[in-house]
Amino acid sequence: MASAFTLAINPWVYLAQHQADGTWSEEYLEQPHKTPAEEAAMPEAERNALLAKRNSFPQLPLVNYTTQYGMGAFEGLKAFPQKDGGLKLFRPDENAKRLHSSMAGLAMPAIPPEMLVEGVKTIIRKNYDLGFAPEYDPEWEKDGFVTARSIYIRPFTYSEPGIGLNLSEHPWVVAISTPVGSYFDPDAPAKGITTRCVRAFPGGTGWIKCDANYVVPTLEKKRVQKLGYMEAIFLDAAEHKYVEEGSSCNIFFYQKNGTLVTPELGDTILPGITRKSAMQLAKDFGVKVEERPITIEEAMSDTAECFVTGTAAGVTYIESIEHEGGTMVFNGGKVGELTRKLQDTLKGIQYGVVEDTHGWMFSV
Repeated sequence: MASAFTLAINPWVYLAQHQADGTWSEEYLEQPHKTPAEEAAMPEAERNALLAKRNSFPQLPLVNYTTQYGMGAFEGLKAFPQKDGGLKLFRPDENAKRLHSSMAGLAMPAIPPEMLVEGVKTIIRKNYDLGFAPEYDPEWEKDGFVTARSIYIRPFTYSEPGIGLNLSEHPWVVAISTPVGSYFDPDAPAKGITTRCVRAFPGGTGWIKCDANYVVPTLEKKRVQKLGYMEAIFLDAAEHKYVEEGSSCNIFFYQKNGTLVTPELGDTILPGITRKSAMQLAKDFGVKVEERPITIEEAMSDTAECFVTGTAAGVTYIESIEHEGGTMVFNGGKVGELTRKLQDTLKGIQYGVVEDTHGWMFSV
């Protein structure tokens, strides 16, 4: 099984750059490669050297506003092998719109969403034609696609050269793709713990999927993982009372009264696309869904099931949350009925075994 976020960039890469006249230039780069079978048979050192060449872009400057000050944004989306053959992208239009919003939020020219969608579709198709794509495996259905493979796509911005504090006026947008497997270890305890660290604050960039937002969450996620937890749970900056997000995902609480609650969007919450999809599916099931502030006390006392959502995480249950020395275990530490239904339905749509009634899947 491929591990999450394997840095084995597929050969075809998309680059676009904003020009002085306000237009965007586009190009598709075919990086050094052999056939997938030949690469798999290479000695490890030789293969690593080849992959390093694929991760090298001499036309992109080393010293710029992105590398020096984190002035950049990125996206994450996936292409899924289909049961009936081929590949499909999950909601790339939503990712493209969010990157457009993030770039505008960082005061840089924003790439037109339709341009990025077409660029992503093209590189996935070109890589597919070279054999750089997983084939659908019926065995994946047995564990609800927990061990299934897909293609992770990372579009990101990269600024023009610069060393002083400044904004990017002519950014690049680069899109690469890699093989990916399960993000969370299915055999590890799915425990969460609150943290005193702050992910985002009112008036800041918490709503933007920008580089700088991931420093604190990454530090905290790695810290709590060493303590045996899967997720760090972030609370609000002002009162340290309301639940906001996990360290890499949005969070949901299915309450004992049958209502599904998730923190409402604002300038401290990332508008997750899997979040949006899970809410729609829950509504399809007849579940009442509320977007509103929820305190950590309410979350721990009134919750029957807890789960997190994200491109990498999909829908992943949280078995327990620890807060200030107290622990709440949800549903006996097992995956709840609603969480499982959301997991199975979302994965089923993505891999083509459940009907896509909302038009979320895009052919490449």
